[in-house]
Amino acid sequence: MRDVLYLEEIEQAEALLKPQRVEVLRQLAEPRTCSEVAERLGQTPQRVYYHVKRLVEAGLVELVSERKVRGVHEGIYQAGARSYWLSPRLVGRIGLRKARDELSLGYLLDLMEEVQADIAALDRAAPELPSIGLSGEIHVRPENRQEFLTELQGLLQDLFTRYGGSEGDAFKLALACYPKTEPRGERDDD
Repeated sequence: MRDVLYLEEIEQAEALLKPQRVEVLRQLAEPRTCSEVAERLGQTPQRVYYHVKRLVEAGLVELVSERKVRGVHEGIYQAGARSYWLSPRLVGRIGLRKARDELSLGYLLDLMEEVQADIAALDRAAPELPSIGLSGEIHVRPENRQEFLTELQGLLQDLFTRYGGSEGDAFKLALACYPKTEPRGERDDD
């Protein structure tokens, strides 16, 4: 089972985006038969098989083995991934694309789409995928924003200059800086 399956085909999205199929997928995190899933969900095996068949056709579920029960071959299925990412290209861009201003929300969304596609394309079968993820929170006063951005650009340019040669493993670096929002239910404006 893969960690992530990146969905770029509309047929895959259509197969996935049905609440009942999502529940079937959750049950198939472990290999199970349609009868076992049906029992857990309180549905008929035929109804579950219908959904499993559509998920198999879309490449979201795999037949991992079969067994013979009372003279009938019964399939054992498993979800193809632990997580499913929908490509933003499935919806497409609505309206004209704005200028690629690095300080715009549109640019940040484009960058996140690019990172998502790059990560999805990695060969997860490789024995080692050297990568790093960093996340943190900083507080910048409005009057210091430009100074912060200038310093950040300088630091990154220094890294690009120092490690930007043509030898060694190539890595892509993406940095996103956006306003932090409070989780729902924790706002003090009530």
